[in-house]
Amino acid sequence: MTTKTTCSDFVQFFRSWVSDPMRVAAIAPSGERLARLMTQEIEPLDGPVLELGPGTGVFTRALLARGVSECDLTLIEFGEEFAVPLRGRFPQARVVQMDAAQLGQCGLFADAPFGAVVSGLPLLSMPPEKITAIVGGAFATMKPGGSFYQFTYGPRCPVPRSILDRLGLKATRVGGTVRNIPPAGVYRISRGKPLELSIDGSEYRSTNENAGIAVYAADAGAADVGRSEAGA
Repeated sequence: MTTKTTCSDFVQFFRSWVSDPMRVAAIAPSGERLARLMTQEIEPLDGPVLELGPGTGVFTRALLARGVSECDLTLIEFGEEFAVPLRGRFPQARVVQMDAAQLGQCGLFADAPFGAVVSGLPLLSMPPEKITAIVGGAFATMKPGGSFYQFTYGPRCPVPRSILDRLGLKATRVGGTVRNIPPAGVYRISRGKPLELSIDGSEYRSTNENAGIAVYAADAGAADVGRSEAGA
């Protein structure tokens, strides 16, 4: 990535934070140190890989550096200002513009279970119901043995213990880095005990009744706009 692109990404990220700080929750994109920490346990054989909230694609590039094929990447991004550039930067990846809380109910991923999920979402700024929908929906699309990687700026796992227990999950701290703005830690969330998660996601519905879905496929010239999903 060129210096010009890096500066452009910072400006775009900062503008998005100013316009909606609760959604973006950081003034700058994640750094390369954090990206390496987030992806260090992921191997090419773990594909396909799902990335939530890729933003400018810092973690995406780290996954490619780990040897994960671009065509094995599905990127879920809510903000159009990030989704459109991502399609240009990673043309072989599947870019889906949607609310990640709809993962379990949108029906887009039933035929492609993921080996790992990498999340750049600001869970600390979300209500418990939305965190449950995101994490529960992610595990509903994941293969047995798959892991969910989440970073946080806080001192503990951003998924509350009550939610982990409810979903039958456990969290392990992978590590942290002070060479990030701000300093961050990384957690691996995995299945702690047998738990059936339905791929239709009926238990993990979004509360956003107006969230549309736009899929940017590698072979499509424009976005395919899906139906809005009703929340429960």
